[in-house]
Amino acid sequence: MKPLVVLCLLLASFFANAQEGEKQAPYLRFPTVPPLQLLLADSAAKYTKADLPNKKPVLLMIFSPECSHCQHTAEELVQNKDKWKDIHIVMSTMHPLWQMNQFVETYKLSGYPNLVVGRDFSYILPSFYGVHSLPYLAFYNKKGSLITGFEGSMPLEKILATFK
Repeated sequence: MKPLVVLCLLLASFFANAQEGEKQAPYLRFPTVPPLQLLLADSAAKYTKADLPNKKPVLLMIFSPECSHCQHTAEELVQNKDKWKDIHIVMSTMHPLWQMNQFVETYKLSGYPNLVVGRDFSYILPSFYGVHSLPYLAFYNKKGSLITGFEGSMPLEKILATFK
């Protein structure tokens, strides 16, 4: 009887590990920029994957206006605007437009041609990246291929180094 119980436990463990290995985040299976659908500040215009510039690296940042790490990252971006002029940054939130717009105003994020802030109204990005903490940073090269993803705060110098 004991060998049968041990065998059942081993099989259960094997199948549990096999299923866990299949739970790979979609961004790892599809390592290109996801089909973006972001609602812009005016609540009418949308920003999509087709709007991304060609042959320019992209930093996709999922943020919350209430997140202190996200706020710090926004401050650092504005303070060092000349350092990321060759990178297209897309900031996405799931929070209401009024909170997003207040965040943009507070951190003076408007007026940069290579920075877009939008609301992920269809809630696609967090599940696509398997986000557990914010900010979430997804790095894409000039060809639109994934370099890496990162959860949490990252100094601007490390962000820039990731693209090199």
